[in-house]
Amino acid sequence: MSVLVLGVVPLLVLAPYLLYKLKTIGQAAIQPDAIKADKMLIFYSVIGIVPAHLVTLYLAYLVVTEGGRRPFWKTLRWEWPREASPTIVTLLSILIAIVLYGLAFGVTSLYGGEKTDLDLLIESSLYTRIATAFIACATAPLVEEVIYRGVIYPAVEKVMGMGFAIAVVSLLFAGVHVFQYRSNLAVIVVITLLSITLTVARAVTGKLLPSFIIHLIFNGVQSILIVLGPFIDKDLVK
Repeated sequence: MSVLVLGVVPLLVLAPYLLYKLKTIGQAAIQPDAIKADKMLIFYSVIGIVPAHLVTLYLAYLVVTEGGRRPFWKTLRWEWPREASPTIVTLLSILIAIVLYGLAFGVTSLYGGEKTDLDLLIESSLYTRIATAFIACATAPLVEEVIYRGVIYPAVEKVMGMGFAIAVVSLLFAGVHVFQYRSNLAVIVVITLLSITLTVARAVTGKLLPSFIIHLIFNGVQSILIVLGPFIDKDLVK
């Protein structure tokens, strides 16, 4: 359902703009070359991810609470591990996220690869770049952790055990990102490594907060670099 919502809702957000373009320009507005060159169309398609994430979060709420009969966050185990203080868990999660990003930077720098769909998005315009960075930091970590490590993981673990659940959820999370990064094997490797780390953190601690913090910091660093990328490149050229 989360994948379906992510495919349908942005199209609904995009529909008014497409109708406007069809009315003013005609069939030429929906030609592949015209779509790739339309910066506003790309921007609206990215903005449409925000309501898609909100709808997904609501669906997760209905499933987890059984229509409101259970507490949402407590059922998800959105808590600190009992074995360590919140400060220690937070610092360790931040450290893991930074190490992961360092490995990601090393892998992508060493092996390179072609530009991904994400690269093309953020290069289309400044406002799309900012919108992408916002979503990567503000909504994606929350929604993805609720779905994959909050809803799916405990269900699979209960039936098949921890090891199988880690493998399944890690592959599911990485799998939904493969199409977006299909042109760059190095990035797919990085996403898979991130997915395994997040799922292992959920399994070992028994709580969801550590995974969320790691995910938030990892995406947060990426978001900062996405926004500052053009300015950093200009300084390097100078």
